Formats: sequence, structure tokens, C-alpha cells
Amino acid sequence: MAELTALESLIEMGFPRGRAEKALALTGNQGIEAAMDWMLELVAQKQREREEREEREALERERQRRRQGQELSAARQRLQEDEMRRAAEERRREKAEELAARQRVREKIERDKAERAKKYGGSVGSQPPPPAPEPGPVPSSPSQEPPNKREYDQCRIQVRLPDGTSLTQTFRAREQLAAVRLYVELHRGEEPGGGQDPVQLLSGFPRRAFSEADMERPLQELGLVPSAVLIVAKKCPS
Repeated sequence: MAELTALESLIEMGFPRGRAEKALALTGNQGIEAAMDWMLELVAQKQREREEREEREALERERQRRRQGQELSAARQRLQEDEMRRAAEERRREKAEELAARQRVREKIERDKAERAKKYGGSVGSQPPPPAPEPGPVPSSPSQEPPNKREYDQCRIQVRLPDGTSLTQTFRAREQLAAVRLYVELHRGEEPGGGQDPVQLLSGFPRRAFSEADMERPLQELGLVPSAVLIVAKKCPS
């Protein structure tokens, strides 16, 4: 009768019947207090297990977050390294293309020189350049020194084409005028009919037509440094 009373008391306290019966059986029917202590300890044990499980899950989530962050950082670093490598390769390719283009220009100039020498019997370039005009007297000033003449190593040339467009390129001051003519021949548009007529280079002002002998002279010697405007006129083939 006492056991039934204890079970009913536990049920009235809100404990499930099955758990109450199990608690009374495992405690040897020692009464309500022993059964309650067992059930409360069971609840506390489950609570500890749940907290431990949640802590393990939280630690695992933190490890996964750190691992994903490390993988993302490594991927970002690899992407930056790939971009830097591609940029370096692009710079090397552009430099190689520029060197190859300059080599082609030099080879074309040499071929043009050989062809002109063969055509004119070696007389091209043999004419001495016209003597430079003697400088006039400069008034001396005891309190002021004459300014030093600046030396330029580059020349910016603007070439105006017959169709109204223009080309602009920077050349070395010691490059020959033939390099400018070759640049124009390589970069001007195709003529109707597919052919390209020879070109004649003219100075802007005062108007002057450059000769074949002038093609062998450096831009600095022709007075085209540091910048000049040239005009391309069609040259009728002889």
C-alpha cells in the first residue's frame, strides 16, 4: 500500500508514470525521497551530457570556421600570386614584342639603306651635310652667364597623314629619319587597291621636303628635337 502511495505521490508531482516506477524499483522502494533523488540526478546527468555535447559541437563549429577562413585566405593569396604572375608575364611579353618590333625596324632600315645604295650606285649618304651657320655675336654681360644648352635624348614626332589623321611616336634623338618614314609605312592605312605608294616627308614650317640623303641623318641633326610636326605627301614612284 505504501508503494502505491509513493507512486501516486510521484505522479501527482508531475513525474511520468514509467520514470516513477523505474525510480522506485532501482532505489529498492525506499520511498519518495530516494526515488526523487534518483530522478533528479538522472535529469542533472542528462543536462550535463547535453551541455558537453553542445560544447563539443561549438568547438567543432569553431574549428570548421577557422579551417574555412584559412582555406579562404590561402585561396585569396593564390589568386593574388596568379594575378601578379600573369601581370609579370604580360610585361615580359610586351617588352619582348617591343624589342622584336625595334629589331624589325632596324632590319628594315638596313635593307632600305642597301637598296638605296644599290639604286643610286653608293652615292646615297655620301654627300656631306650642309655646314651649320655660324652663330652671330652674343653680347656679353658681366653679371649673367649664358645658359647651358639642354641635351635631349628623345624626340616626339607627330606625323600628319594625307587623309587628315595623325600618328604620334617617340624616337631616340640619334635615330635616323628613315626610322620615322618606316614607322609611317608600317602604321598608315592600306591604300585603295591594296598597294602602298612611297611617301615623302615634309617639315611643317618652314616647308621643306626631306631628301634621301636626309633619311640617313639623325633627328637631332635635322633639328627635329625635342618635338616636331611632319607632313606626309604622296611621292610618285619614279
